[in-house]
Amino acid sequence: MRAVLLAALAAGFMAVSGLPAASADGSTGPVRVGVLTDISGYLSSALGPPTVDAARMAAEDFGGTVLGRPIEVLGADHQNKADIGAAIARRWFDEDQVQVITGMGNSAVALSVQGLAAEKNRIALFASAASTAITGKSCTRNGLHWTHDTYMFANALPKTLLAQGVDSWFLIASDYAFGRSLADETRKVIEARGGKVVGVVYHPQGTTDFSSFLLQAQGFGAKAVAILNSGNDTVNAIKQASEFQITPRQRLVVGMLLVSDAYAIGTQLGQGLEFSTIFYWNQNPEAAAFSRRFFARNKVMPTEAHAGVYSAVTHYLKAVKAAGTTDVTTVVDKMRATPVNDFYSDNLEIRADGRLMRPAYLARIKAPSQQKEPWDLYEIVARIDPQDAFRPLAEGECPLLMKK
Repeated sequence: MRAVLLAALAAGFMAVSGLPAASADGSTGPVRVGVLTDISGYLSSALGPPTVDAARMAAEDFGGTVLGRPIEVLGADHQNKADIGAAIARRWFDEDQVQVITGMGNSAVALSVQGLAAEKNRIALFASAASTAITGKSCTRNGLHWTHDTYMFANALPKTLLAQGVDSWFLIASDYAFGRSLADETRKVIEARGGKVVGVVYHPQGTTDFSSFLLQAQGFGAKAVAILNSGNDTVNAIKQASEFQITPRQRLVVGMLLVSDAYAIGTQLGQGLEFSTIFYWNQNPEAAAFSRRFFARNKVMPTEAHAGVYSAVTHYLKAVKAAGTTDVTTVVDKMRATPVNDFYSDNLEIRADGRLMRPAYLARIKAPSQQKEPWDLYEIVARIDPQDAFRPLAEGECPLLMKK
């Protein structure tokens, strides 16, 4: 199935690339949206070809055209390598007249595209990368962060557990921009509230054997063992934590858990596991309706990334229509000034640093006896207001806000 999806994606890209290019200022020809994502790597279970289809759904639901021009979606696999991601983005910007790129997933790729989009005066809509640098020291006028970030993951659940007396922590984090950022943010939260991080270990992406890391966690005897990674790494770490019987002697905490991860783990193994999120497919009737349409096309329920791509592309197309042009500066101004509304966004503000201020939620995986259908995996137990979920504006050091 993966081979078929990859072949179809590649064929779709070549077909688009073979069409006549738009004029240099993008005023004629197709309006093209690029989706840069992990198609075949360790994040593919949460991203993959469905990320590209989320953008296609947004284009279709918008009517397939804007300003009388067809909307086309290009997709590519960045392979979790910043240089490959930047090369694809550069080709899209320079040769294929793409004015907006979304998705990205990998934070290192996202930051490289952020810089390139600023240089080329194009738009970057981050719907899955989680580094706080996107709206911090690396923020740009044209970069908008649509979904979760490591500040949110580090704050929501740790604050709750610290208040319950879980005051000693061992962190197991992935050894790249996302994992290190999440570990740093989590440490700050723990230590600021009187807790202690007794140990931190970093593992390579795509690790399949977590035994040495879990043994270290047991040896330190911390009250909480935090798994701070993503995708297949998270799934493997949680499954092996169960084999090593981390619980109930220690509290197992997950920094980020997507619905695809929860599905892979299952309620039998994951029951009671708590985590923070910004989207669940069944959080309201509108989200459920979208998600079932998405499932019919992709055979998976949408993750935060899939919902974010749909939302970001829809908002971009609305801004183009309202502005009456695809001129980047005009469209970005319109996007920033217009509240975001869709099936899981209700009049949300885009902050000056590019952060979309949406609520977050605490969630818990259900017990098997509570599960009504295969994707009925967890319940929302608390809502967190946007101003509490995301980093205060003054703490981000965004260059856009610096006094001249």
